[in-house]
Amino acid sequence: MSSPTRITFFGGLGEIGRNCAMVEVDDRALVIDCGLMFPDAEQPGVDFILPDFDCLRSRAGSIEAVVVTHGHEDHVGALPYFLREFDVPVYGTALSLGLARSRLEEHGLAPRFVVIEGGQRISIGPFEVEFFQVCHSVPDGVALGLRTPSATIVHSGDFRLDPTPIDGRITDLGGLARFAAGGVDLLLSDSTNSEVTGHVRSEADVGRTFAELFGRAEGRIIVTCFASHIHRMQQVFDATAACGRRVALVGRSITRNVSVARELGYLRLSDELVLPVDEIDRHERSKVVVLSTGSQGEPLSALSLIAAGEHRHVGVESGDIVILSSSIVPGNEASVNGTINDLTRAGAQVIHRGTALVHVSGHAAEEELKLMLNIVRPHAFVPVHGEWRHLAAHARLARAVGIPEDNVLICEDGDVIEISREGVEKVDRVDAGMVFVDGLGVGDIGGEVLRDRRILAGDGFVLCVVAVDIRTGHILGEPDLDSRGFVDVPESLELFEEARARVVACLEESAEQGVHDPGTLRKQVRTALGRFFKERTNRRPLIIPTIVEV
Repeated sequence: MSSPTRITFFGGLGEIGRNCAMVEVDDRALVIDCGLMFPDAEQPGVDFILPDFDCLRSRAGSIEAVVVTHGHEDHVGALPYFLREFDVPVYGTALSLGLARSRLEEHGLAPRFVVIEGGQRISIGPFEVEFFQVCHSVPDGVALGLRTPSATIVHSGDFRLDPTPIDGRITDLGGLARFAAGGVDLLLSDSTNSEVTGHVRSEADVGRTFAELFGRAEGRIIVTCFASHIHRMQQVFDATAACGRRVALVGRSITRNVSVARELGYLRLSDELVLPVDEIDRHERSKVVVLSTGSQGEPLSALSLIAAGEHRHVGVESGDIVILSSSIVPGNEASVNGTINDLTRAGAQVIHRGTALVHVSGHAAEEELKLMLNIVRPHAFVPVHGEWRHLAAHARLARAVGIPEDNVLICEDGDVIEISREGVEKVDRVDAGMVFVDGLGVGDIGGEVLRDRRILAGDGFVLCVVAVDIRTGHILGEPDLDSRGFVDVPESLELFEEARARVVACLEESAEQGVHDPGTLRKQVRTALGRFFKERTNRRPLIIPTIVEV
């Protein structure tokens, strides 16, 4: 008799990003998605965040494969770091693997990719996996129907129910219904838009808006969108061709993804339509469209450089139209608004989702989520992919369509659930912390470093260098104080004179008590200066004391 099926969540629950889960049965494991997350303001200097794979290292030999639902970074972006340690095949559709391949090659990895298609059924160890095509904001996404010897599971992936998708690939509700006819023990479903009422508008509606805007534009048109939004870029290309313009691709990620999508047949784009970026100025502004990265106002992105007048090839002036064809990722509002202001100041008309239908979500809204629940009719339900409020809202939808309250579980990263004859329940927790990547460093940044970075960003630092007699602990000469990001020293001479006096008093008191250990003296200087600056300025700069032993 087979053992119960377990699912461990390493990310994606209580957050947007780091989507990763592991299904286990009979000491064999299958990993579903392997994504990263981008940092927020509380994680300064961090490039991105990975799931913590520590608990997998002891069972590396049991992992059969990774199956990816689609090609977004929050589902495949952590693969380079995972595959460094776990030499397993990766299953996914052609575009999903194509988008992941370039990042893996940058890391010097040659992955074992297995290309699958919607409608296909395969066996991976004890797991039978069936793939169902779904609509999303990147083509070639799939939902998973997973059978183990002891459970039947459906994982929706990221999906929506677009009745008129750009590529004609509607979400395969018929296939999911057929799969579910035999009974489904557990549904895991995308929760991102669970608070959005009704249905999401069709992607084709954005294309109609583009056609209208492009048709009346007199100057240069600049469009920015997510670099993985192949459907959105296709509509930009179609509108460009229809109004007799040519399109220039600006930004590494867009250029790369367009190349991958064209090669695999997911983009229809003639060579004649593409304008080399260094030839933009040779053409009339009324004949040019620029497709650019920078939808989130990233400081060094192409659009931010254009807005600041610092891009080598592209500028804006009065009469130009800039279309921000994307949503704003939470935390990026200030940078996006700053970019909009800069573009407007330069004379451009900026159009965004608040002023025109230039973006629709790739995630299902309430009515679509309820339809998925009713088609699959699972015995139990776990909402995934969303912040806590999204998971809670999706849980309410599940209860509203008739799934018993006891069978609706809201889980968090690290939770382990078990599917058995008795039902579905939480049975354990593992350490599912965040692994920070900063440059070439992976996991070498912890809470203390981030705290120091936040202090440096907020109140700066004060450096104190003082010479001390190693035998007696008595101070030799006057302490040297300097600061960055705290106060302007020339305007604060009196403040720093008082600070030096505090350091002298602190160290002389320590010497009288026979204390001359450098480590102890550093702590006492740090405490004395910290209290002094809090009293006098109500700020908490990072204090960096250096004891020079003489």
